[in-house]
Amino acid sequence: MGEQQTITEDEAALYDRQIRLWGLDAQRRLRASRVLLIGMRGLGAEVAKNIVLSGIKSLTMLDDTEVTEEDSCSQFLLPRSDVGKNRAVCSLERTQQLNPMVTVTADSGRVADKDSDFFTQFDVVCATCCGPSQLERINKICADNGIKFYAGDVFGYYGYMFSDLGDHEYAEEIPKKPAKKEEGGDGEPAAKKSKSEEPETVVVKKEVVTWRVNVTGPMIKERALKFVEDLKNDTFLSCLMEIDDLIANEFFFRFMEKFGRRPAVKSHDHDVEKLTALRSETMEDLKVGTKTVPEDFTSHCFSELSPVCAVVGGILGQEIIKAVSHKDKPHNNFFFYNGVEGSGLVDQIGAATS
Repeated sequence: MGEQQTITEDEAALYDRQIRLWGLDAQRRLRASRVLLIGMRGLGAEVAKNIVLSGIKSLTMLDDTEVTEEDSCSQFLLPRSDVGKNRAVCSLERTQQLNPMVTVTADSGRVADKDSDFFTQFDVVCATCCGPSQLERINKICADNGIKFYAGDVFGYYGYMFSDLGDHEYAEEIPKKPAKKEEGGDGEPAAKKSKSEEPETVVVKKEVVTWRVNVTGPMIKERALKFVEDLKNDTFLSCLMEIDDLIANEFFFRFMEKFGRRPAVKSHDHDVEKLTALRSETMEDLKVGTKTVPEDFTSHCFSELSPVCAVVGGILGQEIIKAVSHKDKPHNNFFFYNGVEGSGLVDQIGAATS
């Protein structure tokens, strides 16, 4: 992580409300952070907006793909006249306008062509629109070099977030234990008198340790099978939703790995057939019932919906800000949003806290 930088008067004025919220030291850490954001579809736009407004040092947007008409549904940083041009380059102007004090650059190269040294320029890497093999490669590079790693994507009504922070220290405010006091001179207990007073807090230093994991099939399979076993023992009757969400994420990973792309609106009918086949294949592989994920699931995972991007992008942006500023405890490292049900799952995968 880059060293803390001095906050100028102009920055203090711009970030005044944030500094009051999380403190000057946290803002200085944000001001020193360099972030790489891979993928500038709808989710990438939400993440870019959130972290640029927070006041980081620099943001590099990496995307080698072209703007499509479908982007108008969720990518608000792209002019509609830029169809056919590079996504990262076309997102540059509006992203920079969000906060002129942040250095914003665009890279139109392919993430697969970037070597390890490229990623070590950054304090945080957030990978969206990447397949599982690519995510594992980038996660390993980040873990080996002490870089905070985040991943996320949105498929229609569904979206997920994963993080690997390594050994991460953070500061958390907790209520201060009141000192024992004698009764006051009027006979009233001192504790009763202080009920109307603002509770005092103290800042304590804590640590969370996350381990790099395989974010593809083997991890999902191991976790899902554990939940199935718990169900048989009637110990976790509420975990059925978690199986649904974990397996839904597995569908997307398998589709991207097998076909090298995401489900597309222009090939909707063919992709529904592919997803239906993957559903049956995955159910059999994970040894779970066919009713675990509903048959109409495949009709809800096309394009990117703005509300889903906003939810997942809000979580991603929030967690990046917390990690960079070392302020407050990070969430568990896996989040899945189900827009059909309007529910979110937060889980802890391959992690231990201390």
